[in-house]
Amino acid sequence: MRLQRVLEPEVMDSEQEAGDYDAIDNREVNEQFCADVLAVAPAPRRALDVGTGTALIPIALCRRAAGVHVVAIDMADSMLALARRNVERAGLASRIELARRDAKDTGYPRGFDLALSNSIVHHIPEPLETLREMVRVVESGGVVFVRDLARPPSDADVLRLVEMHAEVPDGVPAPERNVYLRQRALFEASLRAALTVEEVNELIRELPFSSVDLRMTSDRHWTLVGRVR
Repeated sequence: MRLQRVLEPEVMDSEQEAGDYDAIDNREVNEQFCADVLAVAPAPRRALDVGTGTALIPIALCRRAAGVHVVAIDMADSMLALARRNVERAGLASRIELARRDAKDTGYPRGFDLALSNSIVHHIPEPLETLREMVRVVESGGVVFVRDLARPPSDADVLRLVEMHAEVPDGVPAPERNVYLRQRALFEASLRAALTVEEVNELIRELPFSSVDLRMTSDRHWTLVGRVR
């Protein structure tokens, strides 16, 4: 029987969770994410980053796209506190606006030409609400770009991916080792909470896209690129 989805908390809002998340070295992953976004939306003016975490993707995007202003939202105060620090350190406070908003009901009017999200969908019990909201705020002709984990078909596949991508280095001292172990547990929980490509495909059937591309883009990620009608 195919592995069933097991939900994890929608909001990661403890200082430890935010710190562990911020400590993960995702520089290469974030750079690739931004490169892929700009390949389909080459000159965004106003972007909405949904579930920004500690704002590392908006920072990377602003460094690559000189003309973009990013509104970056999250529901976790601890994440946003670290996001403010990161944005200020990067010298991008004038181009990245941080706000505590619900991904399912942002309250923003239509007016973005790009809505993006990296790894928020698996946190949402009913992801269609978030996807529909991302489409709602994007102008006609604009792009919705979503990347997230894909739920593996079996427990064995989950454990294989955890071993491959969340290995705890040998010889790491106890305090740092504990961080690795928490990150490892978080990755496993996220895989189990993720959607399959087939499930995402069912969700987006009712969204007003003029064109859509949904596919697996790594051994553990799917990517959705939709152009709003």
